[in-house]
Amino acid sequence: MRVLIFGATGMVGQGVLRECLLDPAVDRVAAVGRGSTGVVAPKFREIVLPDLMDLSSVEKDLSGFDACFFCLGVSSLGLSETEYTRVTHDLTLSAARALVRLNPEMTFVYVSGAGTDSTEKGHSMWARVKGRTENALRRLPFRAVYLFRPGAIVPLHGVRSKTRWYRLFYALMRPLLPLLERVFPNAVTTTEQVGRAMLAVARSGYSAAVLETRDINRL
Repeated sequence: MRVLIFGATGMVGQGVLRECLLDPAVDRVAAVGRGSTGVVAPKFREIVLPDLMDLSSVEKDLSGFDACFFCLGVSSLGLSETEYTRVTHDLTLSAARALVRLNPEMTFVYVSGAGTDSTEKGHSMWARVKGRTENALRRLPFRAVYLFRPGAIVPLHGVRSKTRWYRLFYALMRPLLPLLERVFPNAVTTTEQVGRAMLAVARSGYSAAVLETRDINRL
């Protein structure tokens, strides 16, 4: 399987990249992002672009993939709806439209979030924008589209968030995470489980297009 990852320098993307590199069934991995991951591996290559809204200069490097794991995203804190929409919706759809043209048989996996609003009409700005993004992706003619909605994600194997307040949160909560996982097994997952679940749906599909934490952990 040949896998393309967007956002491999983020917390989720780091974990997904790790699982792809460890999986013997994945023979080619490429990461698209604004910066380098620093990872060196025989089956891995990077495509670094300053502007991810325009993929035209690297289209020749984006074809021939079986799956795209789209892990790129930002926190909505401090952003207006217009600003958040540009990064979350517009950038995602711009990339997805290019990829479906280049790889019509591709499986596209998008990392959304628990509480996403599929009606696009709720009070939460980020949830509306995520819902609009999910709905637009499902209308594209990929072989399959899967929408991951994890809740709390525990970073494993040295994975670290680039967002300072996420790092502080996990540092403070880490002693309590084993208890939370036992008490709320359907609300907590790990970067390892997210990566393995993505590979599973890309290989074998799943009975639902929207995967909550319990589905991710089950896979």
